[in-house]
Amino acid sequence: MNNSRRAAAFAVARWIATKDFASTLLPDGADRSFVQDITYTVIRRARALRLALSRLLKKWPAGEMEALLYVGAAQILYMPTVPDFAAVNETVEAAKSCPNTNVAKVVNGVLRNMLRRRGEIEALIAASPLAVRESFPDELVSRWTDRFGADGAERLAKWHNEPAETYLAYRDRFEKLPRGKRVEEVDGFAEGAFIVQDPGTALAIELLEPSPGDDILDACAAPGGKTIQIAWRGAKVTACEVNPKRRRRLVENLRRVRLDGAVKVVEGLDIADVKYDKVLVDAPCSNTGVFRRRPDARWNWSFEKLSALVKLQSEISDCAATRVKGGGRLVYSTCSNEPEENRLQIEAFLARHPEFRLLDTKESIPFETGTDGAFAAALAKRP
Repeated sequence: MNNSRRAAAFAVARWIATKDFASTLLPDGADRSFVQDITYTVIRRARALRLALSRLLKKWPAGEMEALLYVGAAQILYMPTVPDFAAVNETVEAAKSCPNTNVAKVVNGVLRNMLRRRGEIEALIAASPLAVRESFPDELVSRWTDRFGADGAERLAKWHNEPAETYLAYRDRFEKLPRGKRVEEVDGFAEGAFIVQDPGTALAIELLEPSPGDDILDACAAPGGKTIQIAWRGAKVTACEVNPKRRRRLVENLRRVRLDGAVKVVEGLDIADVKYDKVLVDAPCSNTGVFRRRPDARWNWSFEKLSALVKLQSEISDCAATRVKGGGRLVYSTCSNEPEENRLQIEAFLARHPEFRLLDTKESIPFETGTDGAFAAALAKRP
């Protein structure tokens, strides 16, 4: 198993240095799931782990040593299915492959000391403020506390620190994938009978109400989950994606479910002056509703990035509004729970576009719904 710890440490070191998407740092291979568990646990629990390790270190390390200490500490404090002896011994074995032989000695000493002082360290973490205890930026926890109260903020933070469930979306239902079972092992995978998608995504589709004969534009289509849901309901779909890499993924997903011939994929909204019965804007957002799946996203959050996203969402929505036929429908959605990206965004849109009126809104707050966080609003364009 030492290769798994080594691979996890390599992923963690790259994440510390680059803050890249965590999913892109993981290696392929039979132990990918275990490597992901360790890597995601480190990222989810980064503040608490740093606090714990700081009690055991005179000087904060860097590079391979820092990553290996995070990997070992994550197993000891937050991965109860990993025996203590394995957490220490296998992480030390991984450290022995480092050119600096001192790394293994330090990792061994620190992790064994952590085991001896576990009660003290766990008490220290438990007594820390929520943002440290559950490892989130202070600003986010403050916002959640203002909105949901102290208990709600804690419930939301704890929700986002649990490993995400995997759901399979069929044409008519969602099913939870048993833990440990690979998606590729499910009957119907090769035939494209389902896609991987959380039930929280259903809000936008419910408000869009796609029906056979509808001419629908999915304005921000990749990776294609909602595009597929729309096409499954018999609508004629044009899927727009400006990012070439994401567009390729969209095409691949459409091909897997055998809809590549049924959905028209375009690069941008400005290729032709075409209007549609319904338009879906699944806007780029801060991902605060899906921190469970995107543990790295919490550390990329800032007020500056939020403001930039709100501006981008406004621009996309304004452009999409011009593509809705008179009497048609525009649905705006995000996987965020931040008011600026949701309710306030819709209020601002309606102030700019008196030709639209609000039909309905839906929101999923994870600790209330048990699904990913999401928001959707349906707007009708006057004839």
